[in-house]
Amino acid sequence: MKTWQDKEEFKRLFTEKAYRLWEKELQELTLNEVYQTIAYMIRDLVSEDWIRTNQSYAAKKVKQVYYFSIEFLMGRLLESNLLNVDMDNICRDGLKDLGWDLEDVIPAERDPGLGNGGLGRLAACFIDSLAALSLPGHGNSIRYQYGLFNQRIVDNQQVELPDNWLSKGYPWEVKKVDKAVYVRFGGNAYMRPTGDGHLECVHEQFSTVKAVPYDVPIIGCHNDTVNTLRLWRAEYSREEVYKELSMGDRHRAFRYKDSVQQISRFLYPDDSTEDGRRLRLMQEYFFVSAGVQSIVRHYKQKYGESIYRFAQYVAIHINDTHPALVIPELMRIFMDEEGLSWQSAWEITVRTVAYTNHTILPEALEKWSIPMFKDLLPRIYLIIEEINNRWLQEVRRRYPGDENKARDVAILWDGQIHMAHLSVLGSHSVNGVAEIHSQILKDSTLHQFYTCFPQRFSNKTNGISHRRWLIEANPKLASLIDDTIGDKWRKTPARLSELMAYKDDASFKEQLAKVKTERKEWLARYIKDKYNQDIRTDSIFDIQIKRIHLYKRQTLNILHILHLYFLLKDNPSMKITPRTYLFGGKAAASYGEAKETIRLINVVSHMINSDRTVNQQLKVLFLENYNVSLGQMLFPAADVSEQISTAGKEASGTGNMKFMMNGAITLGTMDGANVEIHRLIGDDNCVIFGLRADEVMNYYVRGGYSSWKMYSSDPEIRRLMDALVDGTVGGDYFGLLYESFLEKNDEYFVLKDFKAYCEAQKEIAKRYGNKSDWLRASVVNIAQSGYFSSDRTIEQYANDIWHLKPSKHD
Repeated sequence: MKTWQDKEEFKRLFTEKAYRLWEKELQELTLNEVYQTIAYMIRDLVSEDWIRTNQSYAAKKVKQVYYFSIEFLMGRLLESNLLNVDMDNICRDGLKDLGWDLEDVIPAERDPGLGNGGLGRLAACFIDSLAALSLPGHGNSIRYQYGLFNQRIVDNQQVELPDNWLSKGYPWEVKKVDKAVYVRFGGNAYMRPTGDGHLECVHEQFSTVKAVPYDVPIIGCHNDTVNTLRLWRAEYSREEVYKELSMGDRHRAFRYKDSVQQISRFLYPDDSTEDGRRLRLMQEYFFVSAGVQSIVRHYKQKYGESIYRFAQYVAIHINDTHPALVIPELMRIFMDEEGLSWQSAWEITVRTVAYTNHTILPEALEKWSIPMFKDLLPRIYLIIEEINNRWLQEVRRRYPGDENKARDVAILWDGQIHMAHLSVLGSHSVNGVAEIHSQILKDSTLHQFYTCFPQRFSNKTNGISHRRWLIEANPKLASLIDDTIGDKWRKTPARLSELMAYKDDASFKEQLAKVKTERKEWLARYIKDKYNQDIRTDSIFDIQIKRIHLYKRQTLNILHILHLYFLLKDNPSMKITPRTYLFGGKAAASYGEAKETIRLINVVSHMINSDRTVNQQLKVLFLENYNVSLGQMLFPAADVSEQISTAGKEASGTGNMKFMMNGAITLGTMDGANVEIHRLIGDDNCVIFGLRADEVMNYYVRGGYSSWKMYSSDPEIRRLMDALVDGTVGGDYFGLLYESFLEKNDEYFVLKDFKAYCEAQKEIAKRYGNKSDWLRASVVNIAQSGYFSSDRTIEQYANDIWHLKPSKHD
């Protein structure tokens, strides 16, 4: 890999590049222009390796994996790319000579609006690990013009503002007009005899959308691998516009142009309306069809192998069901364009595709209305219909007279297309993302499929990129680890376990405490600057940052805080271990209970923070617009990691791993990857509470839980519930949450787990009071966190599912 020899070369190249880009004196550059200049310099640095990586894959005919995900939550790339090319120190020193501080330049980069939550961040960590491990693997998604939204808190409520993250350009991307493909929507599709006893598909009167790729280099850490994240932008076809105009229909031409531009305009359009659902389906097929066409074209041009050997060289992984249309799209291309028989096309498709499930919530499993789907994607619908018919014939042959079995495994049923069922049928591998999640898939969510295809199911526990979430996010901790056990853990994160030898080392723990305090002080300064709130850095930093959802139970956290507030007000002489509770996360714009949860947190926050009788012991803050960059500030400062979802509901979680890697103590339920964290570190190094997954399931199946009974029998719970609707909390009213807890019988067992959570919080305070033991637990968490590196996860995918080998480039 090319490098800058020293800071003098950096300064010379920076000056030349800046003059060409901006045509003004260096001292007139904005911080954004400085950032973009360095970004273009890094692109220049890796361009030869990027080309050589792709040439090498084709020349050696290595198998490549393409990771399809509706979102990639990348975060800022400047700092991570500088670290990957090992040029951060030269850049820092060179910029200093030129009058800038790299720490001031880094925030000038906006977080790309390409994702929202854990699904997208997992995808970003995975492609980072693929490149770091020199594995031939690439990402495929949509180049959204606007992210989900910029969250602002106004009058205690979430307000959604446009996230126009591309307004100043994105220097990491390269537009590849010559690689554009065309995607078909609408029209009519039917089968007709060919005269030789076969059938062929006719698809006519369709509209076409031009898909233009924008490629982002994914740079391997200290190696010569540069893989690609390909993002597709929808553009209207001039031919389509001219066709409509030539027919005299200007309004139809304008409607076509607008509908096309909508496809890649917004991440997650509001799917509470028919138009929103239609747009969402268009997005999913758009990036799937564009990606699959591009892959097949590349395979034929660069590999020159028979289409029958496609699965030998290509693996396609679908990250949840959003890209499930990969399956019928591959079938369409193999049959309609390559002339394969149904059976051959199906066998190749199944061998090519693998599927990761991310949810066990039935309401979250993706389904589409058949009439809408058929109207929008008529050819794809015919293929899905045939897959379903052939499958149900097989099911009825295996289980004669058992229509319940047919219903449970059908793709088409009750006027809907079940995308999870399509994903399982069309894949050779189906995996969950934590041991408990994978078991629930087999026992419950996808049990009927597991009985048919037990060999397809496996577990691949999620992981995170230790490069971003430890080396980049917490450089002083990384340096302390280097000084203690050497730096080989940076390449092999499992070697963090060598820190176990220092869990009782007083000197090491003292230095660890100093690093934590510095990060808490940094976060405190940020909060003071942004929110004008003073927080005690000697308090427990108790942090819950994730998407706002009832099953994630931010409500449990804020009700406990309200309970603490009532205790302090009732007992003015009472002393507690000082706490700072921090929340962050976005609620879907149409999710009323989630938005009301944000309002409750902010009202309680204002009530507590403005009360001088308690605010030295208790502080609460909701940090708006949570994203990757804010996460990189929060994880290193945390003392307590809130992982309190209802047991059996969270597939895995990756925030729990980021907190752990930075030495925070998990306060959580036995849910998702918490189970594996607990097994690795033991009861002494985390605090587990609440119902277990089997107990939750038992209540769902057999009943026996009454939230009204909890309300009637427990005066503390009754006081909290009444406070939601009687004006006690800031004079406000929280009817949706009250109804959720009592009228809807507390679906996620917040009230049932409340007492256990209060006891768990007392245990946290007790342990925090013993600094030596607390730091010992912190060391154990860091030492055992290497298992949760995404490098380990990706190696398991590569070995067990994709059958991929590392590829070096000479």
